[in-house]
Amino acid sequence: MKPGYQQTELGLIPDDWTLAFLGELGTVVRGGSPRPAGDPRYFNGSYIPWLTVGSLTNIPSSQLFVTDTTTMLTEEGAKHSRTLQAGTLVIVNSGAKTLGVAKILSITCCANDGIAALINQRSGDKQFICYFLNGQIRRLREVVAAGNDQLNLNTGRIALIAIPFPSEAEQKAIAQALTDVDALLGALDQLIEKKRNLKQAAMQQLFTGKTRLPGFHGEWTLRRLGDIGATYGGLTGKTKADFGEGEARYIAFMNVVTNVVIDCGTFERVKVSSQDSQNRVRKGDLFFNGSSETPEEVGMCAVLLDDVQDVYLNSFCFGFRLRDGEQAEGLFMAYYLRSTIGRELMKSLAQGSTRYNLSKVALLNLSLRFPTLPEQTAIAKVLNEIDAELTTLEQRRDKTHALKQGMIQELLTGRTRLV
Repeated sequence: MKPGYQQTELGLIPDDWTLAFLGELGTVVRGGSPRPAGDPRYFNGSYIPWLTVGSLTNIPSSQLFVTDTTTMLTEEGAKHSRTLQAGTLVIVNSGAKTLGVAKILSITCCANDGIAALINQRSGDKQFICYFLNGQIRRLREVVAAGNDQLNLNTGRIALIAIPFPSEAEQKAIAQALTDVDALLGALDQLIEKKRNLKQAAMQQLFTGKTRLPGFHGEWTLRRLGDIGATYGGLTGKTKADFGEGEARYIAFMNVVTNVVIDCGTFERVKVSSQDSQNRVRKGDLFFNGSSETPEEVGMCAVLLDDVQDVYLNSFCFGFRLRDGEQAEGLFMAYYLRSTIGRELMKSLAQGSTRYNLSKVALLNLSLRFPTLPEQTAIAKVLNEIDAELTTLEQRRDKTHALKQGMIQELLTGRTRLV
């Protein structure tokens, strides 16, 4: 055992720390939901904020405090719930994907029965406890919670959750260090959101022609896609055994759906023999997902900008190849078809009721407005540069989040001391 440390149910902690149970720090209670759910006598009122599991877990992980809710109760509804005062620590007590999330109330509100609270708290820094609980979510779900399909933490189990307990000064120092990192994460999230909004606004202005880049003028030309290119299908005749093996590679479904530009670093392996009649992808090709559960997500467009060899397309998507010499820029088209204007066009082509499909024929009959090729290239460059800035910010946020997780492991176990 490391000198100066003691073995506990939470692992090694410093000798000068103790273990405390949540139930020793205050009283654990459960929220209450008025019944029946949706009764207008109780819900959609204006008397007091109504905290649900959904509104609590939608708060970013970098935000420790609950500052508002999405709905409110009536005065009668409040009588059938539990009112919690500002400053109370709350924890989600149910749900496989939500159980264990902890926050601190900045408002007085009522909470539903999927939320527990630590009231009449006598000791312990709330932020320190909150950070510890959020760092223990996996353990709470796998070890502490009851149930299989319907995980839950009753008040008795929550009261017996052990907390490492350094001095109050050290608790505050640890909480402050993690708060500083959360502030940085929050600032990065705001910057990313601002940049995304800027991109959407730029797309709206540029693809409607309301804003023209310097040096460009003249009318845009309406062109039918079937007149400038042709479609082709993805892999056919493959079984499960063909995937994950072989020397050939293929572009996965999510690579098309989530990216404007195909990520060539995530190709997956597939067996394709020399006798197979399959369509190889080529630089400049556009790809579309042919079906989706909603019309808003059908026909998402991505473009391949790299030279690749022996690469194919998954069977749930299809490709579009521009004819040689056509005055059309693939990256421009991909951004166009992912813009608000483009998505409305693609949505109008979706067919179905429970699952929506996009046919190759429908796509080929679609007409788009094209500026000159130099203007297409210039517009694509502007949007691509914004995307590059977004990627840099997202990578920085991910690294900061990883740093926070490392700090939680170090600080909340006492391996690194601040006091």
